[in-house]
Amino acid sequence: MRRFISIVVACLSCHAWAADADYHLTPLAVADGVYAFVGEQADFNPSNGGNIVNTGFIVGTEGVIVIDTGPSRQYGEQMRAAIARITPKPIALVINTHHHPDHFLGNQAFADTPIGALAGTRKGITTEGDAFAENLFRLTGSWMSGTELKAPDQILQAGPLKAGGRSLILLAMKGHTDADLAVFDADSATLFAGDLVFNLRAPTTPHAHLEHWKDTLRALDAFMTTQRVRVLVPGHGPIARNAAPIAWTRDWLTWLDTSLREAAADGLDMNETLTRPLPEVYRNIPVAGAEYRRSVGHLFPAAEAGALQPNN
Repeated sequence: MRRFISIVVACLSCHAWAADADYHLTPLAVADGVYAFVGEQADFNPSNGGNIVNTGFIVGTEGVIVIDTGPSRQYGEQMRAAIARITPKPIALVINTHHHPDHFLGNQAFADTPIGALAGTRKGITTEGDAFAENLFRLTGSWMSGTELKAPDQILQAGPLKAGGRSLILLAMKGHTDADLAVFDADSATLFAGDLVFNLRAPTTPHAHLEHWKDTLRALDAFMTTQRVRVLVPGHGPIARNAAPIAWTRDWLTWLDTSLREAAADGLDMNETLTRPLPEVYRNIPVAGAEYRRSVGHLFPAAEAGALQPNN
């Protein structure tokens, strides 16, 4: 943490990015008592301050449940102020869906409230959180001013959960990371899927296991049917009222997996694989080129190793 703070201080003396640091957070009502903040379909940059993520909150009879807290302390503070404009009720629980920085670095703004996550998410935040924050500062600049790591203080388990007077079902899954949490609000039939689901935005893969992820998406698809989900809030991309984003995410992952395996089987090296063109269907998808290149870096070594195994 001290290393991160020193980098922040040094960088603040060199850059004048994001003078107003205003995320212009506007709650979007997606169901009865359920709101989302919809981020840009873009990459991290000094113009958006990392506001590329969907976060949200649920207003219950006794309090508010917050779903993810955004990429910085300032985002979290502005999120909390926006919530207060909707309801005077206290924050009952903050939930971090997984350990990627745009989903938890606003936790400081909720330090006086319970913050919950899966055990694997808490471990990821405590072990990798400082490095994530440092990297995000390099990408977004002074939007990160004052941001420090605040890890969850409660371990959540899969299953039913009453919070703030709302009835939730927590789904402990994996694939995007080793610990992914989806949150279903039974009262409104709204599913916050976190980064298990991307909608018309290329998925990120730094901790991905593609087979597990595809299995999880099949389970989510079934859950959508059995629970008659009315609203689906993906981790990135537009809010949906059907399961189309689940199919879209699965199709991307299937294409990506097949493409990398084929490249490895054909004897291409990583540089050659990086230069392969995207299929036409994905060429105009936000961040598709950048995420493909990052995914090659993350996943191609395993595909290459698999191609070298006997009987492959």
